[in-house]
Amino acid sequence: MTASSPSTGAFAPLQSDSFLRACLRQATDHTPVWLMRQAGRYLPEYRDTRAKAGSFMGLATNTDYATEVTLQPLDRYPLDAAILFSDILTVPDAMGLGLSFALGEGPKFAKSVRDETAVAALAVPDMDKLRYVFDAVTSIRRALNGRVPLIGFSGSPWTLACYMVEGAGSDDYRHVKTLMYARPDLMHRILAINADAVAAYLNAQIEAGAQAVMVFDSWGGVLADGNFQTFSLAYTARVLAQLRREHAGARIPRIVFTKGGGLWLDDMGRLDCEVLGLDWTVNLGRARAAVGGQAGGPGKALQGNIDPNVLFADPRQIAAEVERTLASFGAPHQAPAGDPDQVGPTHIFNLGHGISQHTPPDHVAALVEAVHAGSRRMRQH
Repeated sequence: MTASSPSTGAFAPLQSDSFLRACLRQATDHTPVWLMRQAGRYLPEYRDTRAKAGSFMGLATNTDYATEVTLQPLDRYPLDAAILFSDILTVPDAMGLGLSFALGEGPKFAKSVRDETAVAALAVPDMDKLRYVFDAVTSIRRALNGRVPLIGFSGSPWTLACYMVEGAGSDDYRHVKTLMYARPDLMHRILAINADAVAAYLNAQIEAGAQAVMVFDSWGGVLADGNFQTFSLAYTARVLAQLRREHAGARIPRIVFTKGGGLWLDDMGRLDCEVLGLDWTVNLGRARAAVGGQAGGPGKALQGNIDPNVLFADPRQIAAEVERTLASFGAPHQAPAGDPDQVGPTHIFNLGHGISQHTPPDHVAALVEAVHAGSRRMRQH
């Protein structure tokens, strides 16, 4: 069962489409920018709202609070997209594993999945248990009033499996890798269920109003070569194959981000998605040459990839690093006169991972301004 989808008339027309155009490898007048974890603890207004909500899950499960914190960074900065405020672990929570967050600590599950009995009990959850997420998507989309597009998201099947088997975050991935090597049959069952659950979850977000969707493969990079392709990439592909390509007459771009995935860029270039997110270890120019394609031909839009710790430098140094990142991608695609929708290599500016909670908010303003100004200058040459 999925949340009922609002009629297309319920949403205001989009006023700024640079993010969606860049996802589809169409020319834009500037390089669009948004930030992973842009609604978060670095903003004092977020901390105030979280205190009112009483807990992280209190925030994420309350439609009004989730809407409020999603819009907070957009009220401060001229970002080119909003991203749903939620957590990557809502799906296993809906499977009955009992997700909780202690203040200042990472997520924990009351139950972990480490043996045959626990794996046999897993099933794709009733999407109605995640209605709070879909209600938030619709509420945020309405509150945006067409200002910028809204991105929905989920953790990847492998990343969800890591948390489900470990029961929390991990430094050595011992439990999940033990299960993978000792009982690959059980690991494949977990991953198949996760993939089908993630696909249903993202499709329900699309029906609720998400205009693009992103799969966060946060832990894919901890796998050995070969195992990444077998246990992460294959199941991300299974998700992508089930996703809606369009909704309400609009195309829905699909973004895949694997932290530590730069080694497997050629493999990821074959994924059935529009955008690849890159962490800060990847050279954007080389990634563009490998998977970005040529004007008029197929390829992937690239998203990323400045080191989040750049934001602790002073604004002048931030601007210099932004210029360096823009230059490493190179001149963005500019469509010929008379063919504004011709495709070519495009870049969506982002961090190489989520923003740190200790980031000074005014440094984010400096980054966004530098991206917009610098990328406009590039298009004038």
